[in-house]
Amino acid sequence: MGFFEKIRQGLAKTKKNMTAQLSGMFASFTGANEEFFEELEETLIMADLGVETSMEAVERLREVTRKEGYRRGEDIKNALTEILVDMMPETEKGLRLETKPSVILVIGVNGVGKTTTIGKLAGRYIGEGKKVLLAAGDTFRAAAAEQLTVWAERTGADIVRHEEGSDPASVVFDGIAAAKARGADIVICDTAGRLHNKSNLMNELNKISRVIDRELPDADRETLLVLDATTGQNGLIQAKQFKESAGITGIVLTKLDGTAKGGIVIAIADQLGLPVKYIGVGEGQDDLLEFDGRGFVEALLQ
Repeated sequence: MGFFEKIRQGLAKTKKNMTAQLSGMFASFTGANEEFFEELEETLIMADLGVETSMEAVERLREVTRKEGYRRGEDIKNALTEILVDMMPETEKGLRLETKPSVILVIGVNGVGKTTTIGKLAGRYIGEGKKVLLAAGDTFRAAAAEQLTVWAERTGADIVRHEEGSDPASVVFDGIAAAKARGADIVICDTAGRLHNKSNLMNELNKISRVIDRELPDADRETLLVLDATTGQNGLIQAKQFKESAGITGIVLTKLDGTAKGGIVIAIADQLGLPVKYIGVGEGQDDLLEFDGRGFVEALLQ
């Protein structure tokens, strides 16, 4: 099954929420009028594009509609597609992991699917013939290391873990040392999703980053923020908080198949200026997909 079909299936709840209303609007469109644009804006907001992104998209659509004199709904739909694609930052597909070893630092609050995302990434790269090592840096959540160990066994990845409550930075340090000794291609580092307060969490992430900088100064590094799509605008708030201090290079948006508000993908990309690298549309290993902005918008609107 291709990206487009998987996205269509994964967006089933969002499409059910949007499609009937949008289809009727496009079908009845005969020319620019304010009632149409107001209804469209409301529909986009309900799909969790957010007020700011929805207003910008509709304003741009107003301008191009008046300029081009569109009278057909198909023209409006195509124009909206191009606008939404344009509002998301262009990015290379996949991750930049050319050095040996390279590092993927995975961050995000508890419950968003970090561990599952790490397991699926490990499976993906091992399937490509890479040697992957997991560093179980979330030492504060009960059973986090055990869950990651299950994924290591399932995928064939190596793993470095310490006792619960250990210093996460020391786990990452030992993981990097093991990766060098064992000739690993990629080190994927889990991190805590919650400490006593936000300041402690960010300080811990900064400490881990300093360890990576010191031990692998020339290595390619991706810092992926994992967000749960079902939390909608709360995910956007989380992303803004992490962006301030974590040096994020990309977003992984999980559980898209579980939400009727899949437009949050566009809102996050637009408002944060951060590329969405992967999206999760199911529980299977192959349901973590490299993000394609145009394919996503077309699957949402078509």
